[in-house]
Parts: sequence; structure tokens; C-alpha cells
Amino acid sequence: MAMRRFDPRGPQRGPQIRVNQRIRVPEVRVIAVDGEMLGVMSTQEALRRAQEKGLDLVEVNPKAEPPVCKILDFGKFKYDEKKKAKEAKRKQSVVEIKEIKLRPKTDDHDLSFKTRAAHRFLEAGHKVKFTVRFRGREITHPEKAHEQLDWIVKQCEEIANIEVRPAMEQRTMTLLMAPKPALMQKVAQARLAAEKARQKAIQEGRAPAPVDKEEDLEKLEQELEERDKGDEDDEDEGEGEGEGEG
Repeated sequence: MAMRRFDPRGPQRGPQIRVNQRIRVPEVRVIAVDGEMLGVMSTQEALRRAQEKGLDLVEVNPKAEPPVCKILDFGKFKYDEKKKAKEAKRKQSVVEIKEIKLRPKTDDHDLSFKTRAAHRFLEAGHKVKFTVRFRGREITHPEKAHEQLDWIVKQCEEIANIEVRPAMEQRTMTLLMAPKPALMQKVAQARLAAEKARQKAIQEGRAPAPVDKEEDLEKLEQELEERDKGDEDDEDEGEGEGEGEG
């Protein structure tokens, strides 16, 4: 597999769906909630019709001339889209790259927690990118980041291989680890068995078993994000106090 350089900015946000007052074009082509084509009308008139039904006006094709909008329940629309995306992701069995962020001064307790999180991602068949971010003069002592990443590699070496060795990129040091082939084979077999059980349940008219593991991983990612945000807030407060003392 060809090596690629990491983008320290992370994944970029996709295009946002425009809804109701965020639709700023003067006129739109409207589709009713039941799929009936209502034709071209002013955006204000389309909004009025949506509001009369207690629904939303949602732009579904912004590139058309004029843009195409549909009257629907936007909350339900978002839920359905998320459900479709999860279903497509489950069928593709895509190997994702989960990012775990560190700082040179990350304490031992936090480092252990994030390493255990990495274990769970790897055991689920995902790659893990560790990103150590440097601030200020921390950049002059990269050896601390190397020590952290070396320790992480030792903790994960039984289930993962190093895919990209620690390397500096601007003010970050990154390491990429991937599950070992034997583990990936085990994960693939478990996914296949789960999919067969799911299809059998559907054929027999039973509710498929919930995919608890993926939901648990999503909760874990949220907890990691909350910890990272808390660390950033603490650092900002510390920098502010330092400036006041000066």
C-alpha cells in the first residue's frame, strides 16, 4: 500500500444541506412530501407551503437550475440518511483510520486510557493514527513524543504492526498502526457471521441483533473528543494566565 502524508487539519467537513431560511435563491423547483412535482415557485411561497404542513423545505439538488427542494420532515430525513450511511458502511466493511490525539505533557493516566481505546479500535479492524501536537517551545523537545509513541507501540505490538513510523509534519508527530493480518482475518470472519445471522433474522421475521460494538466505538470516540476539548480549554486558560502575569 502506498504511503501518504497526513493532513494535520484532519478530515474536512462536507457540503451542508440548506434548510428553510438558509435557502437564499429567489425561486426553487418544489417536490411535495408525497413526491408530487409542484413546479417552480418563489422560495417564500415554497416555505409557506412547508410551514402550513408543519414540515421543512429542504434543498435536495442545489446544482439544478433552479435548485430542487422537497417538503419533508428534516429531523426524520437526517435520521434516515444516517441510517442509510450506517447500512452502506456495514456492507462495505470499510477499514477506517481512527485518530487519537496526544500532547508531549499528556499524563500517564490519560495515555493509558487512550492506548486502551486504540486497542479497541484495532481489535475492531480499524487502523489508528496517533497525533502528538506541539505548542510553543515543546517543539524543541521531540524526544518526549518519541517516548510516548514507543511506549504505545510496545502496548499494541501483539495485535498491530507499524504502518507509518513516527514522523514530524509541521508541529505534529504522527504514527500509524494497523491490525495484524491474522486479526483482520478474525474480524472479517466475525463480520461475515454477524451479517449471515442478521439476514437470517430478517428472513424469519425477527428483529436483527443490534450492532453494539460499533455503537460502543462511537461512544468511545465521543469520549476521546470530549477529553481533547477539555485539554485544549485548560491550555487556553493557562496561556491566558501566563500572559496576564507578564
